[in-house]
Amino acid sequence: MIHVRTRLTSDFTVISNALAQRRGSAVTVGVAAYISSLPDGSSVTITALCDHFTEGEILISRALRELEAAGYLERRRERTPTGQVRTRTYFYDAPGGDTDPAGPPKPPRPRRTKSPAAAFEKTAPVATPAPSAAAATPTPVATPAPSAAAATPTPAATTTPEAALTPTREEPSLSEADPQAVAVLAALRRVDPRLVLSEREAVRLAPGVTQWLAAGVTPSQITALLTARLPDCFLTRPAGILAFRLRETPLPAPPPRPLAENATRPVLPPFQTCDGCEWAFRAPEPGHCRDCRSGASGELLRAAC
Repeated sequence: MIHVRTRLTSDFTVISNALAQRRGSAVTVGVAAYISSLPDGSSVTITALCDHFTEGEILISRALRELEAAGYLERRRERTPTGQVRTRTYFYDAPGGDTDPAGPPKPPRPRRTKSPAAAFEKTAPVATPAPSAAAATPTPVATPAPSAAAATPTPAATTTPEAALTPTREEPSLSEADPQAVAVLAALRRVDPRLVLSEREAVRLAPGVTQWLAAGVTPSQITALLTARLPDCFLTRPAGILAFRLRETPLPAPPPRPLAENATRPVLPPFQTCDGCEWAFRAPEPGHCRDCRSGASGELLRAAC
């Protein structure tokens, strides 16, 4: 192979050899090169990429997952100033987010707010003025003997600031949750192996499943609704998606329609044995069945002709 080099001064993209010569799927390298050539703010959703490439959603989504696993691509859920949650995609020239020192820095991570207890511990001590020379000499003052009530510390006095700021609510245990709801949640992994829930998550989701069961929804229907059209890659724990789907309580099933008071069951005529073919048929009186009557009427018509 011989390269015919052309010096490009515009409309070109710089890609590392590690990405261009990456072993594996050629779709992954092509998707990475296409995303690298796009300007900031372009849409790189699976639908937008499928509109550009001839490959389908399965190959495109697989390529995005491979780039994300290799460290070239990162998808984050961020909240816009209007309060909406959007998925923003970051593409790195080097895997793992390593950028050139002269290049732009990595995108900032969301800032975590400190808890009140940590803020209390981090507070700087208040500076107290130094005692003067006159105040340095103690003056004997007669102090009364402490009483029994004063000697016993009150619960409020022994409570530390961290304990006062920490919530004391106890979470319910798994034994207190609805067993049928817990069984429905535990069976979700049979449909999708990724839906593995912990005990705390099952306790938190069990009341929602109980409301669905009380509304008349069967366990199989709940399983189908919770496992339908799940995303290919979970950005958070699957319990968040299940909680979002269980948030709305369904309407209860309508009661059965009552029968009319004057509704009577129709009376069926009794069974009779045909005098011609001895078949059973329903009729108020004995005689011939319908087939025998039609055959007899046909013979009478032929005789009349």
